[in-house]
Order: sequence, then structure tokens, then C-alpha cells
Amino acid sequence: MKLEGSCHCGSIRFRVEAPHPYPFNRCYCSICRKTAGGGGYAINLGALAATLEVEGAEHETVYRAVIDGETSSGERHFCSRCGSALWVHDPHWPELVHPFASAIDTELPVPPERVHLMLDSKASWVDVEAGPDDRCFAGYPDESLAEWHRRLGLER
Repeated sequence: MKLEGSCHCGSIRFRVEAPHPYPFNRCYCSICRKTAGGGGYAINLGALAATLEVEGAEHETVYRAVIDGETSSGERHFCSRCGSALWVHDPHWPELVHPFASAIDTELPVPPERVHLMLDSKASWVDVEAGPDDRCFAGYPDESLAEWHRRLGLER
């Protein structure tokens, strides 16, 4: 599925092909929550890095979190003008890019179930709104974005 996204101020626009476009994974880790999670979590999609096209890249900035005293290889891309979180790229998986669902302008499909992950990092003020078919994990889930889409027959 072709996705189009942008930052809030419009300085950065991007397009990317996403075989895994369902916004189902809600991450409650402190990094996602503090950099992109207005609801106490952030949602990343799965897309192909080779298809990423960016307009306004001169306004892009990258944040690399420090986890347990080590700088993460994960690069969180933001707009330097308005601060909008755009996508995450990690050189350990160079073929992938993970746009934040909050930056996508294309209408996204509604997931049939959701996964709530990193609940051990959840802020106390956040209520987990899990549906009857949702799955919850203290840490990382037992399946990847691709595996979740494949299991439910949702790859595009």
C-alpha cells in the first residue's frame, strides 16, 4: 500500500510503500511515549526503506535514544521545525523503515486486533484500552509486524 505522510507544519512530505500498513502495534515504551505518543503510546507501520521518497529533507533531524547507557542504532526522524515524529530507521534492518501512523495522511485500514507492547514501561496515568481480541505484552510481542499481517492475511 502506498502511504503518504507529512509533518504538522508541512515542511516535510514523504511517500513509502508499506506491505504492513495496519496500525495495530501500540508501543508504551518511554522513548515512543515521550517522543511521539500523545495517548501514552506510539504506533509504527512497516514499510520498505528503498521506496522512501522525502521532500523537504533539509528540515529533517534525527534522534538516537540512549538505552541502558548505550546509544541506540535506531534513528528517529523528526521535523526540525515543528517536532513531528515521522519514521524510525535502524541500520540493523536496512530494508525496513517504520513510519509513525500519526504522520500518515493516507487513510489507514482498521486492524481487526491490536497488540499493546512494552507495558512494563507504561506511564501510570495511561489506561490500556485493550479490546477482547487484543494481546498485551510486558515487553516485546512474540511476532513481528510482518508475521502479524501474515497470520491475519492482511499483507498488501
